[in-house]
Amino acid sequence: MSSGDGNGGLWAMNTRTILAAGRRWRTAAMMGLLAVITLSLSGCLYPEDEKQSAPPKEAVRNVQAAIDQYFDEQGLLPIVTSSQDVPVYEKYKIDYKKLQAKGYLSYIPSAAFENGGNYYFIIIDEETDPTVKLMDIATFQKLIDVQSWVKQYRDSRSALPKKDEMYPGFYTIDYESMGKKAPDIRSMFSGVGLHAILDDKGNIYVDYGIDLMQYIQKNGESAASEVADLRELLVRGSDFVPVKSPAYKLVGGEPVAVLP
Repeated sequence: MSSGDGNGGLWAMNTRTILAAGRRWRTAAMMGLLAVITLSLSGCLYPEDEKQSAPPKEAVRNVQAAIDQYFDEQGLLPIVTSSQDVPVYEKYKIDYKKLQAKGYLSYIPSAAFENGGNYYFIIIDEETDPTVKLMDIATFQKLIDVQSWVKQYRDSRSALPKKDEMYPGFYTIDYESMGKKAPDIRSMFSGVGLHAILDDKGNIYVDYGIDLMQYIQKNGESAASEVADLRELLVRGSDFVPVKSPAYKLVGGEPVAVLP
């Protein structure tokens, strides 16, 4: 694989040396971020108006009950049709018209995008255990903005604004070269600040490695080794899904993003 940025000398190194260097850099970055999590959760790091608001748990429970009843009686899920290439954690948005038309839901939750709210209510595990989760629209929109900046840069310079290799095939973003400021992306799982990364095709993702590392440190590697995609660990204990994220696997006790 070619880096595409003229760093031929780097790619002449043997594979073991490259991965080791990348791992040390990534680990240092993650540990630095983990050091501030306690402060952020205790309210010492961010102003009050920037803290994550409480998730609309009652709305999630109400919609879940409506979905369960609809599925039991209709044998189908009330979802908006989407194409096959839509990522798994964005794919099955709830169709409120179907729920309302048959009397399973009397109103659209105020937290839902369709009623002016901040979240898409989506369904995951649609074939085995249909479960309602929330996709944060603010994070989604910030990634759309960054994707637009990268496309403009690539179209004008025939190159990508990439810097350090964070994972194999994933890079941090050179916002300065685009004349932009990095967006403030907050994790819906921990409240810690996250950053966007891009691949060699110019696709943009949110890096949830810090959240996954926190989970592994708290629960041990054995819990993480039980799943093929580490993102499942975040989703299990939360009402949220990881927006615009790559899949992750466990490598040497660390979460590593995987190219699609």
